Amino acid sequence: MAGVAEIAVQLGHRVTGCDANVYPPMSTFLRERGIEIHEGYAADQLHPAPDIVLIGNALSRGNPAVEHALNEHLPYTSGPQWLAAEVLSQCHVIAVSGTHGKTTTTSILAFILEQCGLDPGYLIGGIAQDLARPACLGGGRYFIIEADEYDTAFFDKRSKFVHYRPDTLIINNLEFDHADIFPNLEAIKHQFHHLIRTVPGNGTVIFPTGDAAILDVLKRGCWSRQTSFGMSSSADCQIVDLNESSHTRFALRLRNHQPVSVRSSLLGTHNAFNATAAIMAAMQVGVPLHDAVSALESFTGVKRRLEVLGTVNNITVYDDFAHHPTAIRASLDALRAAVGTDKIICVLEPRSNTMRLGMHAPLIADALKPADVTYIYHDSGSRWDPHSIVEADSGTCHVLSSVDEIIKSLVTHARPDDHIVIMSNGGFANIHARLLQELG
Repeated sequence: MAGVAEIAVQLGHRVTGCDANVYPPMSTFLRERGIEIHEGYAADQLHPAPDIVLIGNALSRGNPAVEHALNEHLPYTSGPQWLAAEVLSQCHVIAVSGTHGKTTTTSILAFILEQCGLDPGYLIGGIAQDLARPACLGGGRYFIIEADEYDTAFFDKRSKFVHYRPDTLIINNLEFDHADIFPNLEAIKHQFHHLIRTVPGNGTVIFPTGDAAILDVLKRGCWSRQTSFGMSSSADCQIVDLNESSHTRFALRLRNHQPVSVRSSLLGTHNAFNATAAIMAAMQVGVPLHDAVSALESFTGVKRRLEVLGTVNNITVYDDFAHHPTAIRASLDALRAAVGTDKIICVLEPRSNTMRLGMHAPLIADALKPADVTYIYHDSGSRWDPHSIVEADSGTCHVLSSVDEIIKSLVTHARPDDHIVIMSNGGFANIHARLLQELG
């Protein structure tokens, strides 16, 4: 919604907003852009009445602001529907979907097209280090959007991405997530099938070769061009010669072409896949392969994706957004490859609805294996009890119900050359800044 607000400002509208919890980096961005944000949902924030109210999907009936908008018959719609009508209908839309890697892939693609002079519009659910803002109206033909499968609004239970009607669609991967709205993976596949049905015949669907769930969705019907990538020799774009230590160097081999060397600052196999998907989408809209690869080399990353926040007394603290077992494992594997035998300490806040419901509980222990020591934050509102991991992990996993206790333990036990990775998709009580201060 912060990105939608930025697009509205660039269109010349005056924008205000409200949320229950506003935290960096988005709160910082909004403040710098002069977008007034109110904490909480008091109805008086809608006085005087705005011309239109965009209601985010986190709000439902009973919310004071929502009830006031309905009672006063204020014009309202969802962010995705407003964006589709006001912006996307006039563009070649490139949508980046999938369970993991959407923000990173969207950021890379926006950066490549920007560096190649295409002046793209874009909307990203995060802040890239190399882009001036998380959303931009752009002046060119192309608009790149992070396409989420979560539902649109309390009055529109379709996935957000069905509003976008992409001409070029990336599906990075497909797993079960969002257990609060989807009962199983099959329900998510159904939404992706609807998304594919909106891609025109002269459009393109880009996907990895080895994802069984995506292949199953494609078999249900695809009326557009298909192009694949991955490590398989059957891929239209094959990833080869992946560097074993950091995976930041690899090569791409198009059919009947010689491999082209790629360098990236992003750690891990998963980011090699993200970068490849972005390069392929750039090529679909006319960017030469060598130009896309050259632009990628200067892309430095996305905030909250293994972002180094600081190093104190030779102890490095990272911020990572991972909140799904697959993403947790990918980030920790990437860091392990980069730091070798140095100690990795993982601090996990299971904050997403799916994690709190315990739907991923059987997978968490394996996801955390690359870490030497793990701290799991456990609050009373979670239906999942992580103590079972402690019992299976011979004491290297600790469950604590206080952020203060976690910080105290980290300061006591962390040593020079240790790497502390804090994983959460929320603000986590500002643990990052507090830890860095205490370590000093």
